Order: sequence, then structure tokens, then C-alpha cells
Amino acid sequence: MKKYSIGLAVLFFGCVALIGAAYQFSFQYSKHQAEEKARIQQEMVKSAKENDAVAAEGEVSKEEVFYLMDLNGFVAVYREDRQTIYEYTNIVVEDLPEDVRQEILKGKEIRSVEKLYGFLENYSS
Repeated sequence: MKKYSIGLAVLFFGCVALIGAAYQFSFQYSKHQAEEKARIQQEMVKSAKENDAVAAEGEVSKEEVFYLMDLNGFVAVYREDRQTIYEYTNIVVEDLPEDVRQEILKGKEIRSVEKLYGFLENYSS
């Protein structure tokens, strides 16, 4: 009888160790995937800034119109002409709510600097 209880205890601890190892492997794999995704997003932002670098010149009036649009998967702020980039953001378009995402894909219009920075503050991480 004692022989069986020792065997069951060894089997139990072996199962616990196996489950712990599987959990640790799964955790490390998920962590690696998240780091890789973050690295790719940083490279995309860096690439977008290098390829489409446009300096924002002059003063911004409070009545200026801005457009929020998709640029390589991230939200970019364009001036009224929809060509000149005013500001890059780290806001991922995929992470936005569906209705906001659709507005961004069409070119969301914002009519003041205060509203622009209010929007950016709400959706920045």
C-alpha cells in the first residue's frame, strides 16, 4: 500500500511539474510574440517618418482644419490640404473602435487644435 502511495505522489508531482513547464513555455512564447509585434510597429513608424518626412511649418491657428487619416496602419494628422503631414501618432488604426476606424479611413475632419489634441489624448496609449 505504501508503495502505491509513493508512486501516486511521484506521479502527481511529475504532472504538476509538467503543467508548470508547459505554462512557462506558453508564457515565454506569448511574450516573444508581443515583443516582435511591438518591434515591427516601431519599424513601421520609423519607416513612415523617414519616407514621408514633412516638417510642419508656421503657426497653427485655432480655426485650422485637420484630417486624421491612415498612414501605414497608424493615424497621421494632415493639414487642410490632406497632403501635408502635421503630426505622426503611435495610434494603431486596428485598435480603434469600428466607427472611429471607418471615419479615419475616410479622412476624419477636425476643426480646431483643441479638438485635435482632445481626440489624440483620448486614443493615445
